[in-house]
Amino acid sequence: MEERPETELISIPATPRASTPEILTPSGQRSPRGAAKEAGSGTAKSWTPTSFISPRFLSPIGTPMKRVLINMKGYLEEVGHLTKLNPQDAWLPITESRNGNAHYAAFHNLNAGVGFQALVLPVAFFSWMLHEAVPGKRYNRYVELAQAAFGERLGVWLALFPTVYLSAGTATALILVGGETMKLFFQIVCGPLCSSNPLTTVEWYLVFTSLCIVLSQLPNLNSIAGLSLVGAVTAITYSTMVWVLSVSQQRPPSLSYEPLSLPTLTASVFSVLNALGIIAFAFRGHNLVLEIQATMPSTFKKPAHVPMWRGAKVAYVFIAMCLFPVAIGGYWAYGSLMPSGGILNALFAFHSHDIPRGLLAMPFLLVVFNCLSSFQIYSMPVFDSFEAGYTSRTNRPCSIWVRSGFRVFYGFVSLLIGVALPFLSSLAGLLGGLTLPVTFAYPCFMWVLIKKPIKYSFNWYFNWILGWLGIAFSLAFSIGGIWSMVNSGLKLKFFKPN
Repeated sequence: MEERPETELISIPATPRASTPEILTPSGQRSPRGAAKEAGSGTAKSWTPTSFISPRFLSPIGTPMKRVLINMKGYLEEVGHLTKLNPQDAWLPITESRNGNAHYAAFHNLNAGVGFQALVLPVAFFSWMLHEAVPGKRYNRYVELAQAAFGERLGVWLALFPTVYLSAGTATALILVGGETMKLFFQIVCGPLCSSNPLTTVEWYLVFTSLCIVLSQLPNLNSIAGLSLVGAVTAITYSTMVWVLSVSQQRPPSLSYEPLSLPTLTASVFSVLNALGIIAFAFRGHNLVLEIQATMPSTFKKPAHVPMWRGAKVAYVFIAMCLFPVAIGGYWAYGSLMPSGGILNALFAFHSHDIPRGLLAMPFLLVVFNCLSSFQIYSMPVFDSFEAGYTSRTNRPCSIWVRSGFRVFYGFVSLLIGVALPFLSSLAGLLGGLTLPVTFAYPCFMWVLIKKPIKYSFNWYFNWILGWLGIAFSLAFSIGGIWSMVNSGLKLKFFKPN
């Protein structure tokens, strides 16, 4: 038998020729295979997940091994890194669907941001970047990120109470606001014709809660993207309507812009701290950043924080357009006469006879729609916690009846809390101080502990200083809230809503 020359065994060149056809990866993108050329020219190149594939295997010869390696190369280029998945995530409402995008992120952030949480989205950018701070790991929930930074036990203690309060407490507040707004809408539309036997305030709470429970049967966070879009549109519309209608009408004759005087300097300082605590409670952040980002697909080439940040920027622009005119126009129109219920109640109290009934009723109806949609996104972390406990014990997904039972139970518990503890609004300053670290302190500490910047560098100092300032503000605002309760006297009226 004639032996072949040895040179034919190594006839495949180390560098692909210019005429070598391009390879289509499974993602549909072209791979020109220029890595070997750069390596041959002496250019230093960092390691990539496909760098172990030798150019010899990328020859035009169609061998089975070559096709297998090409498919593997395309997959690794698309995925970028191997993410360790938790099978339980596929059963839970937050991570059940991962086909979110920048539009969904804008809808969710805008729906959750307008009304309470407006100006802290840039601070929450720390959390967006920490969503995939460790390669191969996605922190889909705030508590998971806190556990990774502070440890299993300490992370739960630091993050569980404020996040649960922010979600459940906001849902309870939405029931109260939504029920009272439905009552005012009914009064405006019907007028004196429907005043013979009207529903009580608690009955309106029950009506609103029932509507919330019906809408809460949507299975996961991505499935309520349409509701978030409705909430975002209605929030922008009613925010614009209330300040335009207020500014366009004649101001009340007894209007005053003079601040209230207090007897001592100490009282003034504590009053200011309590006011700042109330502002912190209002703009505390919606603590849903990681949950929203967890609904998006993430690869090495297209990480989830890119569409998340794009959607959040759009939402932030609209939030600023809504909140600043409401604050400035409302103060100009009503000054010290502004009632505790806000600009919507002021519009009803001072201009109910000056504005056409249909036009006056429109912002009230839009507020109801917004509260219904906001209830769903704020309640989703609580639904997720319920189902996580069930699936971890039974090792199976929740049936439709179990899932519905959890959500019905949660809705009526929120209603019970709102009816039983109507004085919770008096604790706004204290609660604002207690929950402030979730937005202003913990993200800074978690960034340092997870990303581990160079010690004593600018980023190291910057984040530690911001974090401890957040803790200091939290203590000061909490003290101001306690002083306000002691000074004014907290009236505990159980089961007696206004």
